[in-house]
Amino acid sequence: MTEHASAPILTEHSRTQVMGILNVTPDSFSDGGKHFSPEAAIAHAAAMLADGADIIDVGGESTRPGATRISPEQEQDRILPVIEAISSLGATISVDTMNPSTARAAIGAGAHIINDVSGMNLSDEMLETAAHLQVPYILMHARGTSTTMNDLAVYPRGTVTEVLEELMSLRERALAAGIAPQNLILDPGLGFAKTGEQDWELLGAVQDFQALGHRLLIAGSRKRSVANALAAADKEHATRYNLPQPAPRTPEQRDAASAAVAALMARSGVWAVRVHDVRAAVDAITIVETIRKFEKNAR
Repeated sequence: MTEHASAPILTEHSRTQVMGILNVTPDSFSDGGKHFSPEAAIAHAAAMLADGADIIDVGGESTRPGATRISPEQEQDRILPVIEAISSLGATISVDTMNPSTARAAIGAGAHIINDVSGMNLSDEMLETAAHLQVPYILMHARGTSTTMNDLAVYPRGTVTEVLEELMSLRERALAAGIAPQNLILDPGLGFAKTGEQDWELLGAVQDFQALGHRLLIAGSRKRSVANALAAADKEHATRYNLPQPAPRTPEQRDAASAAVAALMARSGVWAVRVHDVRAAVDAITIVETIRKFEKNAR
């Protein structure tokens, strides 16, 4: 196995990491394929590093609701040249994939972390791959596929209760497969088989997920939950002042609110936030850390 620099680990004295999203896809909901070509993807990765990203998360298959699956070979054709190129920049790289063969190829090309959004469809082969490679492995909660997950956002016993239970069952499978506890990172899977309101329930219960004893990744950037909250606030403001009703926010117009989510999650001590606008998230977390420093000095 190729040796790589170790991925960043949140310690008691380090800040929340910022994971910049690099979609090497033609159909991402957030950027519409802006970084699909290798040249554009590599340039965007370099720009995110310059903006302060700690990790670059490279994905070659869209996981938005309704997206069509592609083959592992097509996925690898998209991302491996990009991973090899940005590895030379010294970046810590995660590969966003549900395919074990892609995970193996990506780690061989210079990636350090596997970010798997399979959720309840998690395969034994992926667990065996992560255990064999001995790299950090992000285990996310999800139900169904990109075409069925919206129909599965039903949690009669409570969103937080059922997501915690299902994520813990996935965790036990991962540990039983030989993944070291210190390599296991959990993600509640905002937007994956969750409505907008259910995302907020999970964010409000972030400490319950922290209590599971593993590093925690929160990926709330530009999600439907953010769009819905902003739309409701915009509508209320327009109604109060008899203004024209505003158009729904574009993905880019959700970045300030996404940075607020990042700041609140940093305040809660999560390991990392996965974001589109790296600079905004880094700045927000810097302010959180500055306030935290002065709080400690005042004690």
